[in-house]
Amino acid sequence: MTDLSAIEARYLNDVENAADEAALEAVRLAALGKKGEISELLKGLGKMDAEERREFGPKLNGLRDRVAEALGAKRERLADAAIEARLAAERLDVTLPVRPSPVARGRIHPISQVVDEITAIFADMGFSVAEGPDIETDRYNFTALNFPEGHPAREMHDTFFLKAKEGAERKLLRTHTSPVQIRTMEASSPPIRIVIPGKTYRQDSDATHTPMFHQVEGLVIDKSANIANMKWVLTEFCKAFFEVPSLNMRFRPSFFPFTEPSMEVDIQCDRSGSEVRFGEGTDWMEILGCGMVHPNVLRGVGLDPDEYQGFAWGMGIDRIAMLKYGMPDLRAFFDADIRWVEHYGFRPLDMPTLFSGLSS
Repeated sequence: MTDLSAIEARYLNDVENAADEAALEAVRLAALGKKGEISELLKGLGKMDAEERREFGPKLNGLRDRVAEALGAKRERLADAAIEARLAAERLDVTLPVRPSPVARGRIHPISQVVDEITAIFADMGFSVAEGPDIETDRYNFTALNFPEGHPAREMHDTFFLKAKEGAERKLLRTHTSPVQIRTMEASSPPIRIVIPGKTYRQDSDATHTPMFHQVEGLVIDKSANIANMKWVLTEFCKAFFEVPSLNMRFRPSFFPFTEPSMEVDIQCDRSGSEVRFGEGTDWMEILGCGMVHPNVLRGVGLDPDEYQGFAWGMGIDRIAMLKYGMPDLRAFFDADIRWVEHYGFRPLDMPTLFSGLSS
């Protein structure tokens, strides 16, 4: 009869020396597989007489059980060792600073933030947002806004003109967002209450001017709009935007071809320190231009100035962003410097509202 103790010793030694799951599986197949050595011995019990089966049956079953038990124990040890090795390889140094998530690192550009602040304020007053094309015709940019051909005010805009095809109307990059006022009045019937944020273009570049800049304008047209309404709207806007409880404003006579009378607006501020503080002090700062819509503009869009009247205003978004958030150079707005955006930018999930705060 085969020496069962020698077989057991050999397989237990192979199990102990198995370095990984693959080697251990090879030992299992050699011993207990369908054609394994111990399995073949168990199959031989059927050819033995009763006396031999009584003697060798328990010994073979015991051999099978002990080898299977050794295999199971070794498999558990290999699994534990694999886990230990993985933990060692993937160990984290919890003393290192945690990397911020993309949501925490991302920043909203100050211009986008200020546009959202402006629209939140005017939406609360019942205004809707209007938009128009950046490439405009001479009619919409000048003529319909009471800039006649040859008018000297056209030269103040330093316009980017585009080369026109033979016989085609001359196109240009809009110098203000006012063409959207004309398009809106042509497409809609009064009452009209809109704000128009957007990009505008002029040939100018220094610390407070860039060839492309952002402007917001507003327009109100109905049968009873007046200067008192305009002053209230602009005062409430400035108080909400600069987040001060009260604010003195000074309206000075000025000239714009598309409004009559026209005014420039100064707001009370204190410039004695390192930053401009609004709602206090004895200084004044120009912030925007405004006026009652010129009768010629109303006639040009088919509205009777004896029946309808309105007011409009405009201001530079970049300029009021610089004033509110203390940014010294307008050119940095367009440098795409990630350090500047991280310093002056806003968290992406903090949407400005009058309820939760504009710049919280």
